[in-house]
Order: sequence, then C-alpha cells, then structure tokens
Amino acid sequence: MPLYTISHEGSTSEILLAILHCTGGDILIASMALLGALLVAGDRRWPNARFHAVAAIAVFGGFAYTLFSEWLNTEVRGSWAYTELMPRLPVIGTGVSPLVQWLVVPLAAFWWARHPFTRAKQPKETCT
Repeated sequence: MPLYTISHEGSTSEILLAILHCTGGDILIASMALLGALLVAGDRRWPNARFHAVAAIAVFGGFAYTLFSEWLNTEVRGSWAYTELMPRLPVIGTGVSPLVQWLVVPLAAFWWARHPFTRAKQPKETCT
C-alpha cells in the first residue's frame, strides 16, 4: 500500500475498501488465470500430469493481465496512482511491484501446491 497514493491521501474507510477491492480482484485474477490454464493445458490427471504447463500458463496469464490492468488504471483511466517510491517500467509506466507480486506469489503457491505430490511419489524408507 505505501507505493500507492491512496495510502497517504485516503481516509481509513477508503483504504480498507481499497484493500478489500484489490484483494478480491487479485483472487479473481488468480482464479481465472488458473481456470484458463486448466482449460488450455490441463486434463483430468492434473495436478499429477501437466502440472508445469498449467502453472506456466497461469503465471503468464496473471502477469499479462496485471501488466495490462495496471497500465490501463494508472495511465489511461486514472483509477489509482503510484507514489514516487514505486519503481516503474520505462515507456508504459506500469509499477514494478505489482508485476513482481504476480510472479512471486503464484510461483510460491504452485510450488507449495506441488510439494505434497512430489513427496508422495518418493519411496518410503524401511528399516532392516
């Protein structure tokens, strides 16, 4: 939030509404990115099969949508604005922080989701 002007200029209720709205939007973006990826690359064996293909498409889809949405809402619509602290991409002015978030969080979530499946495939040690 400190990278967005609302955290400095908005009232407490406006900030809380923005947090709820943005969190809900992020959940919707992530859900639609995963659903789209499953429709494109998944099958009924997922997540045991085609896990990496689905994960790559979902991460790319969420990243691409975020890139577009941040540009549209900051540069075209003016729906929200960044503070001077937000690092921005050259030419289009999109903030780097939301883009990094859309790489780190989904990659961590897919890693975490996959972890139990990879552990289940490992042979169990037996005592002799």
